[in-house]
Amino acid sequence: MMAAPRWRERLLALLRWLLAIRYVKFGLVGASGTVVNILVLYLGHEYVFQSLEGAEGKPYASLALAIAVATVNNFTWNRLWTWADRVARAPQETDTEAPPPSKLSAQLAKYALASWFGIGLQYVITLWLAHSMHYMLANVIAIIIASLSNFLANDRWTFRKR
Repeated sequence: MMAAPRWRERLLALLRWLLAIRYVKFGLVGASGTVVNILVLYLGHEYVFQSLEGAEGKPYASLALAIAVATVNNFTWNRLWTWADRVARAPQETDTEAPPPSKLSAQLAKYALASWFGIGLQYVITLWLAHSMHYMLANVIAIIIASLSNFLANDRWTFRKR
């Protein structure tokens, strides 16, 4: 009977250790962003941009929307969780106060700039692969490839240690 609690304690200790690793956190946030990306891509492609059926712009518009929404999702979770220990606070801010909108907007802009290469890489690879496979699978492959460049850019610039 004592084996089960030890096993659970060890499993919880392992999970805490893994979650303490920043790249694992980044990966989990990225996974949530992938779900958001795929959901918005599907909804955009199948419903929102349905009127573009005759035009060639439907995949481009739905993919751009999916990337934008997923980027805001990832910024939010990376700021609140992955790099929470590095988020600089002004001296007058307390733990219960939100950062000023200008500071948050500036950091979002920095995040977007730091991620531009990965976003562009994802966009190009998705469109390139979509010629030979389903557009959703192409997008998942592109996200995986672009994730490393996004992590490095944001770790070293957007959320760098102060």
